[in-house]
Amino acid sequence: MFDVILYEPEIPPNTGNVMRLSVNAGARLNLIQPLGFSLDDRLLRRAGLDYREWADVHVHASLDDCLDSLSRPRVFGVSTKGDVSYTCPRYQAGDVMLFGPETRGLPDTILEALPSEQRIHIPMYPGNRSMNLSNAVAVVLFEAWRQHNFAGAR
Repeated sequence: MFDVILYEPEIPPNTGNVMRLSVNAGARLNLIQPLGFSLDDRLLRRAGLDYREWADVHVHASLDDCLDSLSRPRVFGVSTKGDVSYTCPRYQAGDVMLFGPETRGLPDTILEALPSEQRIHIPMYPGNRSMNLSNAVAVVLFEAWRQHNFAGAR
């Protein structure tokens, strides 16, 4: 129903957690190179448990390659610099949630290429820098899925 893109992820356990989350929420996971780890990394495997065998994971050489393979869907860039709360959009099947690397977030050039209503953020108390990547993916993905009455869930 939805795609999650991790742009140049750096920390294996975060990606393993997102992999597990994606399986449980029926989402496809796309990873944009370079990755800060190998897909065989033991920390990624530990965080993802046995979900790797069920996960729909695709690795792409670039964001453009990924978006081309997805037929240029509507993309929501998730960033502390986002213009609107993640709860504002009305998500549609096929939408993409794009997240940046843990230590630096999405590059400004990527964010600026998106319409302002597709640059979203998760509200936080002032003075805080960011949320953990896998937690942020969970918050946004579950909101989009909730809007579709958790289609496919038991």
